[in-house]
This record gives sequence, C-alpha cells and structure tokens, in this order.
Amino acid sequence: MREYINILLIVTALAVVSCSGGKVGGKKEEDKLEYSQQVNLVDVIVLEKTDFNHQLISNGKLEALSGATLVFPASGIVESLRFSEGQHVSKGDIIATLVSDDKKLALESAQITFRKAELDLYNELAGYGYKGRDTSAVSKDMLAIAKLRSGYDAAKNSLERAKNDMAGCSLRAPISGRIAYMNLKANSQTPTEPACRIIDDSRFNVRFPVLESEYPFVEKGLQVLVVPYAQESVLVKGTVTNVNPAVDKNGQVMVTAMISNPGRLIDGMNVKVSVQRSIPGMLVVPKSAVVIRDNQYVLFKYSSGRAGWTYVNILDSNSDSHAVTANADRGAILEAGDTVIISGNLNLADGSEVTLKQ
Repeated sequence: MREYINILLIVTALAVVSCSGGKVGGKKEEDKLEYSQQVNLVDVIVLEKTDFNHQLISNGKLEALSGATLVFPASGIVESLRFSEGQHVSKGDIIATLVSDDKKLALESAQITFRKAELDLYNELAGYGYKGRDTSAVSKDMLAIAKLRSGYDAAKNSLERAKNDMAGCSLRAPISGRIAYMNLKANSQTPTEPACRIIDDSRFNVRFPVLESEYPFVEKGLQVLVVPYAQESVLVKGTVTNVNPAVDKNGQVMVTAMISNPGRLIDGMNVKVSVQRSIPGMLVVPKSAVVIRDNQYVLFKYSSGRAGWTYVNILDSNSDSHAVTANADRGAILEAGDTVIISGNLNLADGSEVTLKQ
C-alpha cells in the first residue's frame, strides 16, 4: 500500500511539471539573465613632442632677506614702548625710549658751554683785527689758535657727546620691517641681551639642499615653486639666485632661491621646494598611461578598436607626467602621432578590444 502511494506522488509531480510548460521556479528558460561581454572604455591622447617640466623636490627653510638686531647703546629704565612684537616699523621709527632727565640736563649744559666758547672765539679773532662771525678770511693757523684759546673745539666735542648720549635713550629702527623677539618692558631696566630684532619680511631667501648627482641640473635663474608645510594652499614662485660650488659631508649641495612674501610667510618657516626646468622635444604622457606588465613599464597604443601592448622606458618624471621612449631592447616602437590609451588600461591585455569614451 505504501509503495502504491509513493508511485502516485511521483506521477502527480511529473504531471505538474509537464503542465507548467518547462518552468523552473515559475520562470521560463528564455527568461534567464543573459550575460554580455565586458566593454573596456578608454580615454586616449595623440602623442606629440613637447617640453617636459623636470621637477626636483627638496625641503627648505625661509630666511629673511635682511634683518637687524637692536641693542640700547645706553643702560637705564625703559620709559615707553611705541611698538610691540609683530608690528611693522619704518626706518627711523622710535621703538622705545629710556628715562632721560639727566641726559637732557647734560645736553642743555653742553649747549650753554658751546655758545660761550663760540663767543670767546669771536672775541679772540676780534683781537687780531677780524670783525663779525665770518671766518672765511682767517688763516687756518690763526683760526686753530683762536679755537684752542677759546675752548671752542673742546666745547663742540662735549656738545656732540651729549647729543649722542641723548640719542642713545631712543631705540630707532635702522631698517623697515617687522619686530620680532621683543625683550623690553616698560618701567624695567634695559636687558643685557638684544632688545629686539627687526626682520625685513618683504622678501625671503629659501635655502635647500640637492644631491651631488643633481648639481648639474641646478643653475641660477631657474624657477622654483615654494609651498609652506603649514599652509599648503599657498604657492609662491621664486628664482634660484645662488648655487654653492661645494659638496658637504652628506653629499649635498646647498642652493638659495629668492621669493616675494604674499603676506602669509614668516622667517624660519619650513617649506617644500620644487625646482622647475624645461626639457624640449620629449614624448610626454600622463602617469596613468604607464602600467607594469612582466615587471616592465608598458603603455597601450590604440588602433582600430584594439589596445596594443608597447614596452617603454621612463626617462624622467614629475608630479603628474612621464617622459617616455620606446624600449628598443623589447623591439618596441613609439613615436609622435601614435594614439595612446591614458585611462581604463589597468586590466587590458595585448590585443584587447576597447571602446573610446564618448
């Protein structure tokens, strides 16, 4: 009886499948997904000989083109500060002053003494028959004797000394620039170390090392691009001004370039330096055009919808491009006018069918 029931169930199942018209899971065979062949979409460029921008990358430091360290010529108590650290001063501006009451009195006394000596001088000359204050007609020897007897020269020297002492109570800017390392406080004694430093930050020298092997590449007049590590959005152009003709113990040559300050650079700032030099007549491709196959550099030339595997040598590189030539040892040929694939090439093989992007 049980065998009869099993046979009946099998017959019933076959009938159901037959009535469903060959459906599996409720779907017809012709409804199955059809898988299409992968399409390789690529971008291309036409090769031409052009200038290649060789780049030499180094690290450098900014140095103010000029600066001055200021020291009070006289000691005393700081009376006033007219500028603070970070402010800009012009040449001749008074930055700070000392209490100078005694210097003022000494200057007034010297002026009085000088005026008296001047009157005595004219009296001496009058005794020799010279009248008035015009000494042009007096002989040099006679004038020297009259100045000595009247005390004129000594009084004049004392007056100049008093003026210098008075001037020493004011700290003046010898150049225009920005104040740094301020070491003064009002109502305090002048320090034994420098009072401050003035930095001319309108322009900077950029000092950076290059390898001994790169020395022939660098010369005066080459353009440099400078980017501060603290402000990567700032890009400043400059020019190489000096190449030290000596190699240091580390096998490096020191190079100096000059840049203008756009207003956001400061003395001592660490920067990245890129030296630019143009090499004419090169075949230049984007870095994305070159891939590695069999541990060799290759690019793909495009022709009639197919990618052709071409071995190349990289002659030089910069941040975004390669200067290339055909690898003659591999029998490769590459010349101006060839169409080269620059994207979509990562999974290509020699002879792969490709389609140009719209």
